[in-house]
Amino acid sequence: MEWSEELRRFRENRVRQLELMDLIRDVGSRAEGRRVKVDSTRLIREDRER
Repeated sequence: MEWSEELRRFRENRVRQLELMDLIRDVGSRAEGRRVKVDSTRLIREDRER
């Protein structure tokens, strides 16, 4: 086993993990602003009653 190759793979994987975590945080923060603050069950019930 070559330690330099092992370390290179470890660094590449770790960088990918960190980039993915940043992306997930970014998507999550953008989704916060898009959340609908309406009770969907109430809307469905009203629609069915019509």
